[in-house]
Amino acid sequence: MQILSIDSPDFKRYGRVIHNIDFGSLVEKMKEMPIPDGVVYEPCIPELESLAVMKEISKIIYGEMPIQIGYCNGHNTLLNGLEYHRSSEINVAATDAVLMLGLQMDMENDFTYDTAMVKSFLIPAGTGVELYAPTLHYAPCGVDGNGFQMAIVLPKGTNYPLKENHSKVLADGTAPDEDALLVATNKWLIGHPKGGFDVGIFCGLKGENLSIF
Repeated sequence: MQILSIDSPDFKRYGRVIHNIDFGSLVEKMKEMPIPDGVVYEPCIPELESLAVMKEISKIIYGEMPIQIGYCNGHNTLLNGLEYHRSSEINVAATDAVLMLGLQMDMENDFTYDTAMVKSFLIPAGTGVELYAPTLHYAPCGVDGNGFQMAIVLPKGTNYPLKENHSKVLADGTAPDEDALLVATNKWLIGHPKGGFDVGIFCGLKGENLSIF
């Protein structure tokens, strides 16, 4: 798999590198967080949210909207799925990591997506990037078999359990509407059939379950 630089023109379709915020304190605090064998996502970590940079991110990136800072840490080499939000997501890498990205506008009318369109980008340690709302993304991958640490910033309340039941995936595995993809607050998910998802998750990724190796 070709892994592109975030300084390449290709990345501009998915997001941008953030240059006007100093993420140093966040990166240093992230280094104290555990790196599990699998992948763990925590939407809100008090030690990260207590940093002064939280207010700066809220003001500069989100126009003073309330935000949350958590992390996605662990070991991973596979795509497994793709998700999107109705908002930008900020990723701050405490270690080198690879993001596999796609675009919501390339989804088919039946909400399926061909993984052959995914592009991979190296996020160097210490770098913060904004992933635009239509950007499909999922768990980062480590580099050279190493674990990864990625701080995740989103509007407050994102990725928490839903309060209401939404339309479900049909018995034949298809999604009757986009609502069937909604798996958490402000989180729509398309899984890969080999991604290890529970029954009821729409596994509409077509093609290979991509690996960085």
